[in-house]
Amino acid sequence: MTLPSEGELFKKILGAEWSRLHPDIQARFDKNPLPGKPLNYRGELSELTCSKLGRVLGYFTMPMIQGALMPYNDAHFLVDIQVYSKENCPSIFKQRIYRLNGRKSVQFTSYMQESSKGEVLEYVGMGLGMKLVLDVRDGNLHFESDGYFWEVFGLRIPLPGLFTPGKTFLCHRNNNANQFDIRIDIRHPLFGTTFTQAGVFREVAA
Repeated sequence: MTLPSEGELFKKILGAEWSRLHPDIQARFDKNPLPGKPLNYRGELSELTCSKLGRVLGYFTMPMIQGALMPYNDAHFLVDIQVYSKENCPSIFKQRIYRLNGRKSVQFTSYMQESSKGEVLEYVGMGLGMKLVLDVRDGNLHFESDGYFWEVFGLRIPLPGLFTPGKTFLCHRNNNANQFDIRIDIRHPLFGTTFTQAGVFREVAA
């Protein structure tokens, strides 16, 4: 089995667009986390916000999908990210630990894989996930959700957009070879921005 890698998946999906990515971003995603040898990143979130609707959704879904939707407003706290693979598994896993100010840390793990149709899918727990569309702008990598779904017994059931937190926008912006920005905005078609995260990260030793 070929070792799973975000970079290899993104190269396949982006095709010729991959060459338009900043070389530092290409090098970052060219690293493959071998089983038992994860990639580790540490950063500081300068912004974590949620709307009133976001707070309700965050608390309601916390038992099912942990911290996928964070029902808090906070700033300037550490986040640890670990990217790893498993033996004989086609998925890439991403564990995040949010070390919130004055609260218990929140741990959240998602995993990403390619569908049989060549789509990029990210699962957040309980069979819930979203399809992601990748784009390169100004040398930076952008992700946009293209629908949420609930997967049951291998069948993906689309979820109506109005009954989701909203469309997800993520930007991985390069600062230098060792540092990058991540910004996530989730926008509901009726209620506007429900969630925002923004921070600066760098790779660290295990």
